[in-house]
Amino acid sequence: MTDPTAPRIEPPIEPPEDTIEAIAADLESSLGVKVLRAIAEVVLAGFIGLALIMLGLSGGAWILGGVAAGALVFYGDRTWFHRPALPNKTLRKMGQVLIGLAIGFSIRQSTLSSLSSQIPVLVLLGMTLLVSGGVIGYFYSRLEKVDLLTGVLATTPGNIGVMASIAADYSKNTAFVSLVQLLRFTTIIAVIPLVAQVPHTTDLRSTLSALLPDAHWLTLGNGLELAAVLAAAALAAQLGTRLNIPVATFFCPILVGLGFAPLGFADWFAGLPSGADASFSLPPLLKVVGQILLGTTIGEYWANSPRITLSTLARAIIPVTLTFSAGLLTAAIAKALTPWDWLTCLLIAAPGGSPEMIWIALTLQHDVELVTASHLVRLLVINLSLPGLIWLASYIDSRLAAQQGIVIHTEQ
Repeated sequence: MTDPTAPRIEPPIEPPEDTIEAIAADLESSLGVKVLRAIAEVVLAGFIGLALIMLGLSGGAWILGGVAAGALVFYGDRTWFHRPALPNKTLRKMGQVLIGLAIGFSIRQSTLSSLSSQIPVLVLLGMTLLVSGGVIGYFYSRLEKVDLLTGVLATTPGNIGVMASIAADYSKNTAFVSLVQLLRFTTIIAVIPLVAQVPHTTDLRSTLSALLPDAHWLTLGNGLELAAVLAAAALAAQLGTRLNIPVATFFCPILVGLGFAPLGFADWFAGLPSGADASFSLPPLLKVVGQILLGTTIGEYWANSPRITLSTLARAIIPVTLTFSAGLLTAAIAKALTPWDWLTCLLIAAPGGSPEMIWIALTLQHDVELVTASHLVRLLVINLSLPGLIWLASYIDSRLAAQQGIVIHTEQ
Protein backbone atom coordinates (compact mmCIF):
# COMPACT_ATOMS: atom_id res chain seq x y z
CA MET A 1 0.00 0.00 0.00
CA THR A 2 1.16 3.49 -0.78
CA ASP A 3 1.11 6.05 2.01
CA PRO A 4 -1.33 8.78 0.86
CA THR A 5 0.44 11.33 3.09
CA ALA A 6 3.84 10.78 1.47
CA PRO A 7 4.93 13.55 -0.89
CA ARG A 8 4.32 12.72 -4.48
CA ILE A 9 7.46 12.35 -6.55
CA GLU A 10 7.02 13.82 -9.99
CA PRO A 11 8.84 12.12 -12.86
CA PRO A 12 11.58 14.21 -14.49
CA ILE A 13 10.24 16.54 -17.10
CA GLU A 14 11.58 15.71 -20.51
CA PRO A 15 11.68 18.57 -22.97
CA PRO A 16 9.33 17.84 -25.83
CA GLU A 17 10.96 16.88 -29.07
CA ASP A 18 9.35 19.79 -30.88
CA THR A 19 11.02 22.21 -28.40
CA ILE A 20 14.47 20.70 -29.05
CA GLU A 21 13.85 20.87 -32.77
CA ALA A 22 12.73 24.49 -32.42
CA ILE A 23 15.92 25.41 -30.54
CA ALA A 24 18.04 23.69 -33.18
CA ALA A 25 16.12 25.48 -35.91
CA ASP A 26 16.65 28.82 -34.14
CA LEU A 27 20.39 28.19 -33.91
CA GLU A 28 20.55 27.17 -37.55
CA SER A 29 18.48 30.21 -38.53
CA SER A 30 20.75 32.52 -36.48
CA LEU A 31 23.83 31.09 -38.18
CA GLY A 32 22.18 31.47 -41.57
CA VAL A 33 21.31 35.10 -40.83
CA LYS A 34 24.93 35.82 -39.86
CA VAL A 35 26.22 34.24 -43.06
CA LEU A 36 23.73 36.13 -45.24
CA ARG A 37 24.50 39.37 -43.42
CA ALA A 38 28.23 38.85 -43.92
CA ILE A 39 27.78 38.14 -47.64
CA ALA A 40 25.60 41.23 -48.04
CA GLU A 41 28.19 43.37 -46.23
CA VAL A 42 31.09 42.15 -48.38
CA VAL A 43 29.18 42.60 -51.65
CA LEU A 44 27.90 46.07 -50.70
CA ALA A 45 31.37 47.06 -49.46
CA GLY A 46 32.79 46.03 -52.82
CA PHE A 47 30.45 48.36 -54.69
CA ILE A 48 31.05 51.21 -52.23
CA GLY A 49 34.81 50.66 -52.47
CA LEU A 50 34.69 50.81 -56.27
CA ALA A 51 32.65 54.01 -56.06
CA LEU A 52 35.23 55.56 -53.72
CA ILE A 53 38.00 54.54 -56.11
CA MET A 54 36.21 56.29 -58.96
CA LEU A 55 36.09 59.40 -56.76
CA GLY A 56 39.86 59.19 -56.24
CA LEU A 57 39.72 57.91 -52.64
CA SER A 58 41.39 54.57 -53.23
CA GLY A 59 43.81 54.97 -50.31
CA GLY A 60 41.29 53.65 -47.79
CA ALA A 61 38.47 52.75 -50.17
CA TRP A 62 38.04 49.11 -49.20
CA ILE A 63 38.21 49.65 -45.43
CA LEU A 64 35.87 52.66 -45.59
CA GLY A 65 33.58 50.68 -47.90
CA GLY A 66 33.48 47.97 -45.25
CA VAL A 67 32.63 50.52 -42.56
CA ALA A 68 29.75 51.95 -44.60
CA ALA A 69 28.43 48.52 -45.65
CA GLY A 70 28.63 47.14 -42.12
CA ALA A 71 26.66 50.08 -40.73
CA LEU A 72 24.01 50.03 -43.48
CA VAL A 73 23.39 46.26 -43.49
CA PHE A 74 23.47 45.93 -39.71
CA TYR A 75 21.13 48.89 -39.15
CA GLY A 76 18.77 47.79 -41.92
CA ASP A 77 18.60 44.23 -40.63
CA ARG A 78 17.81 45.43 -37.13
CA THR A 79 15.30 48.09 -38.23
CA TRP A 80 13.38 46.30 -40.97
CA PHE A 81 13.53 42.70 -39.76
CA HIS A 82 13.70 43.48 -36.01
CA ARG A 83 16.56 41.06 -35.48
CA PRO A 84 18.72 42.16 -32.52
CA ALA A 85 22.38 41.26 -32.93
CA LEU A 86 25.87 42.08 -31.76
CA PRO A 87 28.79 43.07 -34.01
CA ASN A 88 30.29 40.03 -35.71
CA LYS A 89 33.81 39.87 -34.27
CA THR A 90 34.53 36.77 -36.34
CA LEU A 91 34.57 38.86 -39.52
CA ARG A 92 37.21 41.20 -38.12
CA LYS A 93 39.30 38.23 -36.99
CA MET A 94 39.10 36.77 -40.49
CA GLY A 95 40.18 40.12 -41.91
CA GLN A 96 43.08 40.28 -39.49
CA VAL A 97 44.21 36.79 -40.50
CA LEU A 98 44.21 37.70 -44.21
CA ILE A 99 45.98 41.03 -43.73
CA GLY A 100 48.44 39.47 -41.30
CA LEU A 101 49.35 36.82 -43.85
CA ALA A 102 49.80 39.42 -46.59
CA ILE A 103 52.12 41.43 -44.37
CA GLY A 104 54.06 38.38 -43.21
CA PHE A 105 54.87 37.34 -46.77
CA SER A 106 55.97 40.90 -47.60
CA ILE A 107 58.37 41.47 -44.69
CA ARG A 108 62.09 41.07 -45.32
CA GLN A 109 63.63 39.06 -42.48
CA SER A 110 67.07 40.61 -42.89
CA THR A 111 65.62 44.04 -42.13
CA LEU A 112 63.47 42.73 -39.27
CA SER A 113 66.46 41.16 -37.50
CA SER A 114 68.30 44.49 -37.50
CA LEU A 115 65.56 46.25 -35.52
CA SER A 116 66.54 44.86 -32.09
CA SER A 117 68.54 48.01 -31.34
CA GLN A 118 65.38 50.08 -31.83
CA ILE A 119 63.33 48.28 -29.17
CA PRO A 120 64.09 50.80 -26.35
CA VAL A 121 62.87 53.66 -28.55
CA LEU A 122 59.74 51.71 -29.51
CA VAL A 123 58.99 50.98 -25.85
CA LEU A 124 59.43 54.68 -25.05
CA LEU A 125 56.98 55.65 -27.81
CA GLY A 126 54.45 53.10 -26.57
CA MET A 127 54.75 54.41 -23.01
CA THR A 128 54.36 57.98 -24.31
CA LEU A 129 51.04 57.11 -25.94
CA LEU A 130 49.89 55.25 -22.83
CA VAL A 131 50.80 58.07 -20.43
CA SER A 132 49.33 60.73 -22.71
CA GLY A 133 46.09 58.74 -22.87
CA GLY A 134 45.99 58.64 -19.07
CA VAL A 135 46.67 62.38 -18.77
CA ILE A 136 44.00 63.20 -21.37
CA GLY A 137 41.58 60.90 -19.55
CA TYR A 138 42.27 62.68 -16.25
CA PHE A 139 41.66 66.19 -17.56
CA TYR A 140 38.69 65.08 -19.63
CA SER A 141 37.08 63.38 -16.64
CA ARG A 142 37.39 66.63 -14.69
CA LEU A 143 35.94 68.59 -17.62
CA GLU A 144 32.98 66.26 -18.17
CA LYS A 145 32.43 65.54 -14.46
CA VAL A 146 32.77 61.78 -14.97
CA ASP A 147 34.85 59.33 -12.98
CA LEU A 148 38.52 58.93 -13.86
CA LEU A 149 38.25 55.29 -14.94
CA THR A 150 35.63 56.15 -17.56
CA GLY A 151 37.83 58.95 -18.87
CA VAL A 152 40.92 56.74 -19.03
CA LEU A 153 39.12 53.86 -20.76
CA ALA A 154 37.69 56.28 -23.32
CA THR A 155 40.98 57.98 -24.20
CA THR A 156 43.65 55.26 -23.94
CA PRO A 157 44.42 53.76 -27.39
CA GLY A 158 43.25 50.18 -27.36
CA ASN A 159 40.79 47.64 -28.67
CA ILE A 160 37.22 48.99 -28.79
CA GLY A 161 35.62 45.81 -27.48
CA VAL A 162 38.20 45.34 -24.70
CA MET A 163 37.83 48.90 -23.39
CA ALA A 164 34.03 48.71 -23.51
CA SER A 165 33.99 45.33 -21.74
CA ILE A 166 36.24 46.67 -18.97
CA ALA A 167 33.88 49.62 -18.55
CA ALA A 168 30.97 47.20 -18.25
CA ASP A 169 32.83 45.09 -15.67
CA TYR A 170 33.32 48.17 -13.49
CA SER A 171 29.76 49.47 -14.08
CA LYS A 172 30.96 52.56 -15.94
CA ASN A 173 29.46 54.41 -18.91
CA THR A 174 29.99 51.69 -21.51
CA ALA A 175 28.15 53.51 -24.29
CA PHE A 176 30.29 56.62 -23.92
CA VAL A 177 33.55 54.64 -23.81
CA SER A 178 32.54 52.77 -26.96
CA LEU A 179 31.57 55.99 -28.75
CA VAL A 180 34.87 57.77 -28.02
CA GLN A 181 36.96 54.72 -28.92
CA LEU A 182 34.96 54.13 -32.09
CA LEU A 183 35.22 57.77 -33.17
CA ARG A 184 38.98 57.71 -32.51
CA PHE A 185 39.46 54.54 -34.53
CA THR A 186 37.32 55.71 -37.45
CA THR A 187 39.10 59.07 -37.55
CA ILE A 188 42.51 57.39 -37.65
CA ILE A 189 41.72 54.98 -40.49
CA ALA A 190 40.07 57.77 -42.49
CA VAL A 191 42.62 60.55 -41.97
CA ILE A 192 45.97 58.73 -42.00
CA PRO A 193 45.64 57.40 -45.60
CA LEU A 194 44.96 60.96 -46.75
CA VAL A 195 47.89 62.39 -44.79
CA ALA A 196 50.18 59.58 -45.98
CA GLN A 197 49.12 60.31 -49.57
CA VAL A 198 48.53 56.66 -50.42
CA PRO A 199 48.75 56.41 -54.22
CA HIS A 200 45.35 56.13 -55.84
CA THR A 201 43.81 55.50 -59.19
CA THR A 202 40.41 56.29 -60.64
CA ASP A 203 40.73 53.69 -63.40
CA LEU A 204 38.02 51.17 -62.58
CA ARG A 205 39.06 48.75 -65.33
CA SER A 206 42.65 48.42 -64.09
CA THR A 207 41.40 47.97 -60.53
CA LEU A 208 39.07 45.12 -61.50
CA SER A 209 41.69 43.43 -63.70
CA ALA A 210 44.17 43.49 -60.82
CA LEU A 211 41.67 41.67 -58.60
CA LEU A 212 41.05 38.83 -61.05
CA PRO A 213 43.08 35.69 -60.26
CA ASP A 214 46.05 34.95 -62.49
CA ALA A 215 46.21 31.73 -64.45
CA HIS A 216 48.82 30.23 -62.10
CA TRP A 217 46.33 30.33 -59.21
CA LEU A 218 44.14 27.88 -61.10
CA THR A 219 46.72 25.08 -60.84
CA LEU A 220 46.31 22.31 -58.26
CA GLY A 221 49.67 22.98 -56.62
CA ASN A 222 49.03 26.65 -55.96
CA GLY A 223 45.52 25.89 -54.74
CA LEU A 224 46.86 23.36 -52.23
CA GLU A 225 49.56 25.80 -51.15
CA LEU A 226 46.99 28.55 -50.56
CA ALA A 227 44.71 26.21 -48.60
CA ALA A 228 47.64 25.04 -46.45
CA VAL A 229 48.74 28.60 -45.72
CA LEU A 230 45.22 29.69 -44.72
CA ALA A 231 44.81 26.62 -42.49
CA ALA A 232 48.18 27.23 -40.82
CA ALA A 233 47.28 30.88 -40.21
CA ALA A 234 43.93 29.93 -38.67
CA LEU A 235 45.57 27.36 -36.37
CA ALA A 236 48.28 29.84 -35.35
CA ALA A 237 45.66 32.48 -34.58
CA GLN A 238 43.67 30.00 -32.47
CA LEU A 239 46.77 28.92 -30.55
CA GLY A 240 47.85 32.51 -30.00
CA THR A 241 44.40 33.41 -28.69
CA ARG A 242 44.56 30.58 -26.14
CA LEU A 243 48.00 31.83 -25.05
CA ASN A 244 46.53 35.34 -24.57
CA ILE A 245 48.83 36.93 -27.16
CA PRO A 246 47.62 40.50 -27.92
CA VAL A 247 45.72 40.63 -31.24
CA ALA A 248 46.73 37.02 -31.92
CA THR A 249 44.52 36.81 -35.02
CA PHE A 250 46.70 39.49 -36.61
CA PHE A 251 50.24 38.92 -35.36
CA CYS A 252 50.30 35.09 -35.42
CA PRO A 253 49.49 34.96 -39.19
CA ILE A 254 52.36 37.43 -39.68
CA LEU A 255 54.64 34.83 -38.09
CA VAL A 256 53.22 32.17 -40.42
CA GLY A 257 54.06 34.33 -43.42
CA LEU A 258 57.53 35.06 -42.05
CA GLY A 259 58.37 31.41 -41.42
CA PHE A 260 56.86 29.90 -44.55
CA ALA A 261 59.98 30.13 -46.74
CA PRO A 262 62.74 29.78 -44.08
CA LEU A 263 61.17 26.61 -42.71
CA GLY A 264 61.23 25.04 -46.17
CA PHE A 265 57.50 24.88 -46.85
CA ALA A 266 57.77 26.95 -50.03
CA ASP A 267 60.41 24.59 -51.48
CA TRP A 268 58.36 21.57 -50.46
CA PHE A 269 55.27 22.80 -52.31
CA ALA A 270 57.41 23.80 -55.29
CA GLY A 271 58.74 20.24 -55.46
CA LEU A 272 55.29 18.69 -55.77
CA PRO A 273 54.39 17.12 -59.13
CA SER A 274 51.63 19.71 -59.51
CA GLY A 275 54.25 22.46 -59.35
CA ALA A 276 53.40 25.24 -56.87
CA ASP A 277 54.94 28.71 -57.04
CA ALA A 278 58.00 29.03 -54.76
CA SER A 279 57.53 32.81 -54.31
CA PHE A 280 54.13 32.68 -52.61
CA SER A 281 51.93 35.72 -51.94
CA LEU A 282 48.23 36.06 -51.23
CA PRO A 283 45.95 36.69 -54.23
CA PRO A 284 44.99 40.39 -54.52
CA LEU A 285 41.30 39.57 -54.12
CA LEU A 286 41.89 38.03 -50.69
CA LYS A 287 43.82 41.13 -49.63
CA VAL A 288 40.83 43.28 -50.61
CA VAL A 289 38.43 40.97 -48.74
CA GLY A 290 40.69 41.25 -45.70
CA GLN A 291 40.51 45.05 -45.79
CA ILE A 292 36.72 44.96 -46.20
CA LEU A 293 36.30 42.62 -43.23
CA LEU A 294 38.41 44.93 -41.07
CA GLY A 295 35.92 47.70 -41.81
CA THR A 296 32.62 45.85 -41.51
CA THR A 297 32.89 45.27 -37.76
CA ILE A 298 33.56 48.98 -37.19
CA GLY A 299 30.43 49.78 -39.20
CA GLU A 300 28.44 47.30 -37.14
CA TYR A 301 29.63 48.99 -33.95
CA TRP A 302 28.40 52.32 -35.32
CA ALA A 303 25.00 50.82 -36.16
CA ASN A 304 24.82 49.19 -32.73
CA SER A 305 25.65 52.42 -30.85
CA PRO A 306 22.91 54.17 -28.87
CA ARG A 307 21.15 57.09 -30.52
CA ILE A 308 23.86 59.70 -31.06
CA THR A 309 22.96 63.35 -30.55
CA LEU A 310 25.00 66.33 -31.68
CA SER A 311 25.88 67.18 -28.09
CA THR A 312 27.11 63.64 -27.42
CA LEU A 313 29.15 63.66 -30.61
CA ALA A 314 30.63 67.05 -29.75
CA ARG A 315 31.65 65.76 -26.32
CA ALA A 316 33.30 62.73 -27.91
CA ILE A 317 35.22 64.82 -30.46
CA ILE A 318 37.16 66.60 -27.70
CA PRO A 319 39.09 63.55 -26.38
CA VAL A 320 39.52 62.21 -29.91
CA THR A 321 41.15 65.48 -30.98
CA LEU A 322 43.39 65.44 -27.91
CA THR A 323 44.37 61.80 -28.53
CA PHE A 324 45.17 62.56 -32.16
CA SER A 325 47.31 65.49 -30.99
CA ALA A 326 49.11 63.16 -28.60
CA GLY A 327 49.86 60.89 -31.55
CA LEU A 328 51.35 63.82 -33.45
CA LEU A 329 53.44 64.73 -30.40
CA THR A 330 54.68 61.14 -30.14
CA ALA A 331 55.57 61.20 -33.84
CA ALA A 332 57.52 64.42 -33.27
CA ILE A 333 59.43 62.77 -30.40
CA ALA A 334 60.24 59.81 -32.65
CA LYS A 335 61.43 62.18 -35.38
CA ALA A 336 63.72 63.96 -32.92
CA LEU A 337 65.21 60.77 -31.46
CA THR A 338 65.64 58.71 -34.64
CA PRO A 339 66.69 59.08 -38.28
CA TRP A 340 63.23 57.95 -39.43
CA ASP A 341 61.31 60.15 -41.83
CA TRP A 342 58.08 61.89 -40.86
CA LEU A 343 55.75 59.39 -42.57
CA THR A 344 57.34 56.45 -40.73
CA CYS A 345 57.03 58.29 -37.41
CA LEU A 346 53.38 59.09 -38.17
CA LEU A 347 52.49 55.48 -39.00
CA ILE A 348 54.28 54.31 -35.85
CA ALA A 349 52.65 56.85 -33.53
CA ALA A 350 49.10 56.82 -34.94
CA PRO A 351 46.93 56.14 -31.86
CA GLY A 352 45.07 53.06 -33.03
CA GLY A 353 44.42 50.78 -35.97
CA SER A 354 47.57 48.64 -35.96
CA PRO A 355 46.50 46.38 -38.88
CA GLU A 356 45.42 49.41 -40.91
CA MET A 357 48.63 51.40 -40.28
CA ILE A 358 50.81 48.42 -41.15
CA TRP A 359 48.75 47.87 -44.29
CA ILE A 360 49.33 51.49 -45.35
CA ALA A 361 53.07 50.97 -44.85
CA LEU A 362 52.85 47.83 -46.99
CA THR A 363 50.90 49.65 -49.70
CA LEU A 364 53.57 52.35 -49.83
CA GLN A 365 56.40 49.81 -49.39
CA HIS A 366 57.60 52.15 -46.66
CA ASP A 367 59.48 50.68 -43.65
CA VAL A 368 57.02 47.80 -43.30
CA GLU A 369 59.25 45.89 -40.89
CA LEU A 370 59.78 48.89 -38.62
CA VAL A 371 56.10 49.85 -38.53
CA THR A 372 55.12 46.22 -37.81
CA ALA A 373 57.66 45.88 -34.99
CA SER A 374 56.63 49.20 -33.46
CA HIS A 375 52.94 48.31 -33.33
CA LEU A 376 53.70 44.90 -31.83
CA VAL A 377 55.83 46.50 -29.11
CA ARG A 378 53.18 49.15 -28.49
CA LEU A 379 50.41 46.58 -28.13
CA LEU A 380 52.52 44.64 -25.63
CA VAL A 381 53.28 47.82 -23.65
CA ILE A 382 49.62 48.89 -23.53
CA ASN A 383 48.21 45.45 -22.71
CA LEU A 384 50.80 44.75 -20.02
CA SER A 385 50.35 48.20 -18.46
CA LEU A 386 46.55 48.32 -18.69
CA PRO A 387 45.86 46.43 -15.40
CA GLY A 388 48.08 48.88 -13.50
CA LEU A 389 46.43 51.86 -15.20
CA ILE A 390 42.96 50.56 -14.31
CA TRP A 391 44.01 49.97 -10.71
CA LEU A 392 45.47 53.48 -10.43
CA ALA A 393 42.36 55.11 -11.91
CA SER A 394 40.08 53.06 -9.64
CA TYR A 395 42.21 53.91 -6.60
CA ILE A 396 42.10 57.64 -7.35
CA ASP A 397 38.33 57.43 -7.90
CA SER A 398 37.95 55.68 -4.54
CA ARG A 399 40.02 58.31 -2.75
CA LEU A 400 38.07 61.16 -4.33
CA ALA A 401 34.78 59.45 -3.51
CA ALA A 402 35.89 58.86 0.10
CA GLN A 403 36.73 62.55 0.47
CA GLN A 404 33.21 63.38 -0.70
CA GLY A 405 31.62 60.73 1.53
CA ILE A 406 30.60 58.48 -1.38
CA VAL A 407 31.14 54.72 -1.46
CA ILE A 408 31.83 53.22 -4.89
CA HIS A 409 32.71 49.73 -6.04
CA THR A 410 35.85 49.29 -8.10
CA GLU A 411 35.51 45.54 -8.65
CA GLN A 412 32.67 43.30 -9.58
